[in-house]
Amino acid sequence: MSFISLVTPPLEISGPVHWFAFQNNNLLVEVVDSKTVVPYVVDLEEVGFDPVRTQYLGLLNDTPCFSAELPLNAPWPEKANFSDLRRLHGVLDPDFLKAAVTAIQVVNWDQTFQYCGRCGTPTEVRGGERAKVCPACGLINFPRIAPAIMAAVIKEDQILLANGRDFPANFFSVLAGFAEPGETLEECISREVKEEVGIDVKNIRYFGSQPWPFPNSLMIAFTAEYQGGDITVDGEEIKTADWFPADKLPFRPDSRISISGQLIDWFEQEFK
Repeated sequence: MSFISLVTPPLEISGPVHWFAFQNNNLLVEVVDSKTVVPYVVDLEEVGFDPVRTQYLGLLNDTPCFSAELPLNAPWPEKANFSDLRRLHGVLDPDFLKAAVTAIQVVNWDQTFQYCGRCGTPTEVRGGERAKVCPACGLINFPRIAPAIMAAVIKEDQILLANGRDFPANFFSVLAGFAEPGETLEECISREVKEEVGIDVKNIRYFGSQPWPFPNSLMIAFTAEYQGGDITVDGEEIKTADWFPADKLPFRPDSRISISGQLIDWFEQEFK
């Protein structure tokens, strides 16, 4: 079973499809035979909803799947529930979760770009690709993806972890930040680490990536080595930061959900 992202729906759909329907960024799910699933119906009216907009997503196990934006004032379904995607890790089938990550970004993009940002004309769907085009001025808008970096900075046998502005007091993670126009990902890492904790880094190496649809990021993870400097937190993004050995790691992100947790798990395995 796997999810294949496509933009052109089949000419004919003869049976039920998978629906990834969102109300205020929460996914509509049902429990069937003790398993959490998305609705598998011909039309969302079968579960009591009249969508604001729908979008074709592609194929999941050779079955068509659609995303949908549901009205904010729609009543709570009797036999279903709404859930934040982060709570569905380990609950929803991984291939369905991957499709849901695509779906929420497509729903938000479709909602946001109903009108041209240049001239205000209502946009139209551009055939053959995931894009909206302005019929008046020709401006084309694709789904927006914001690249964000994160780095496991290593000094000898310790990792640099920080407690961010919005973190609980005992929660630490690797440093992260959004890429700015005109900079490479490596430059972004060097800048973010320097700005947030005053440290210089070297030997930046790619680790992995993860789509993070909250709302539209692509998390790109790296490892890096300490080059110089003393920890001096900026006091804005970062409240405190320190070096931690593998056997004394603080409370950190769940690696099943976040690639930041996978980075820290990697360090723990490599340096324990």
